[in-house]
Amino acid sequence: MSSPPTAPLPYLIIDFDSTFTQVEGLDELADIALTGDPSREKIVGEIRALTDQGMNGSINFSESLRRRLALLPARREHLPLLVERLKGKVSDSIRRNGDFFRQFPGRVYIISSGFREFIEPVVADFGITADYVLANTFTYDQEGRITGFDPENVLSRDGGKIEQLRRLDLTGDVYALGDGYTDYQIREAGLANRFYAFTENVSRDAVVACADEILPSFDEFLYQNKLPMSLSYPKNRIRVLLLENVEASAEKLFRDEGYQVDIVAGGLDEDELVERIQGVSILGIRSKTNVTQRVLDAANRLIAVGAFCIGTNQIDLTGCMKKGVAVFNAPFSNTRSVVELTLAEIIMLARRIPEKNPKMHQGEWDKSAKGAFEIRGKKLGIVGYGNIGAQLSVVAEAVGLQVYYYDVAEKLQLGNATKCRTLDELLQQADIVTLHIDGRPENKNFIGAEHFAQMQPGALFINNARGHVVDVPALAEALRSGHLGGAAIDVFPHEPKTNDESFESELRGLPNVLLTPHIGGSTAEAQRNIAHFVPERIMDYINSGNTQQSVNFPNIQLPEQQAHRLIHIHANVPGVLARINNVLATRHVNILGQYLKTNEHIGYVITDVDKQYEPELLDELRQVEHTIKFRVLY
Repeated sequence: MSSPPTAPLPYLIIDFDSTFTQVEGLDELADIALTGDPSREKIVGEIRALTDQGMNGSINFSESLRRRLALLPARREHLPLLVERLKGKVSDSIRRNGDFFRQFPGRVYIISSGFREFIEPVVADFGITADYVLANTFTYDQEGRITGFDPENVLSRDGGKIEQLRRLDLTGDVYALGDGYTDYQIREAGLANRFYAFTENVSRDAVVACADEILPSFDEFLYQNKLPMSLSYPKNRIRVLLLENVEASAEKLFRDEGYQVDIVAGGLDEDELVERIQGVSILGIRSKTNVTQRVLDAANRLIAVGAFCIGTNQIDLTGCMKKGVAVFNAPFSNTRSVVELTLAEIIMLARRIPEKNPKMHQGEWDKSAKGAFEIRGKKLGIVGYGNIGAQLSVVAEAVGLQVYYYDVAEKLQLGNATKCRTLDELLQQADIVTLHIDGRPENKNFIGAEHFAQMQPGALFINNARGHVVDVPALAEALRSGHLGGAAIDVFPHEPKTNDESFESELRGLPNVLLTPHIGGSTAEAQRNIAHFVPERIMDYINSGNTQQSVNFPNIQLPEQQAHRLIHIHANVPGVLARINNVLATRHVNILGQYLKTNEHIGYVITDVDKQYEPELLDELRQVEHTIKFRVLY
């Protein structure tokens, strides 16, 4: 918990446009004033360009201001509309730390080359009074048109912020925060001890190059200076690494949350991931990248892993659990896509399209019904009756297939599906067999030569589950011999990491075999669903501690946070909860709510407490024996 500083807070000199707010006030005023004007886009663009030139120092400020106002057809009555718009566009990190400004009246100055008329009412909501706002003022004609600015105001001139600081003659440390070159000039003139380039809304290379520190958010400034803040940890310090072409909306969600995001197009092997994982808080993968114990040993900041797919066999779930790393996947998001592909493959194989199509491309006309059949009335055997298998059951029945299924777990059959007691029972009667089982290690070669031998002559085989669950050489032999009538395979024991690598398999070139490059879930809809589902679960876990739908943590759906939330992950051994509560009692901490859930490896304790407690409490909780990870949320 951040406490008020014992020494006086340094004076903070904060810019308004693109720092306190997300936008430039004059740009927004132009947008309002030109509503309905056919030249609106062109003029606003010109004003924004002049703003950027003035801010990065490529033209002097007074020229930028004069030329912008000359383009601005604004009136006094537009200003209330501008104020309302700007109140809705206060920078996110400024808004969430509003209490900080109210807590330190008289220590924060808004010094801006913008205009007092729209700055004062916006910052007043944060407890910053007019006496601490130093800005330009507009001039008007008799009809209320804005004609320019007061030339006597020092902030209308080049070097105006420097002169304004000299006149203030502040005693003590001064820190300047802003996005423009004129903000840096305060530091350059020796009137500020430090200059912080504020980049939450815009990053100007020339300004960043001059900065003592770069602030992706105001949270970062408060965190660095150990000042009271609304978050327990700056979001900009949370690094995300997304691999394997995860759909772009996932990146956007993480960036919008304030996280740093790095993108790698393909998968990484173990050595590459070990090198990249240091400093990463969130790792996002699909099916090609393996998260091994060696990777986890190198992961010094990892909080969560997101599997942007259904399967998680590529992740050491127990290793993650013991390191306090929560894993989330997307168990439902691509279900429909895989079902549709499977149904399409059934029809394509039944009509022997994989043989007919290449012949047509080679100019060969092979019009024949030999080996082709309707799927209506045929028996479909579904191995694995989970989310995909069950939905396939419903869709398949709707097109006339008789559905049989086998699952090691007891599952409620849907529609008229018939449960088979054993795998052998299903294999011996199905015309078509499709696999939808998970990739756990014990499922390796789940279907092999003895199983293919049990299948009916001419039967079709489909695997859209996991590559290693099928003995591929045995499948190839069953196809070559003619015992099987065809196969569709979307997953393979060894798959290329990127699209640039070649694909090798014994199944290439075999008759009536449809091979696809692991695209079962590769539809725009599925990838978009996954790209929203997984980040939302991870961000909910980071922001609130909720572990609902985690595949390796005890699942808890927590109530709304009441005050400060203490999250404690520990080895599941007796007495840890008692030790935690003993620390809280010794420090006289009032518990507002406490929640515990365990599994065979870890215990997960969440304690909501009053905001008032001694900072030493947190260190003592971290020192509780058998602690794996501890963090605070507020």
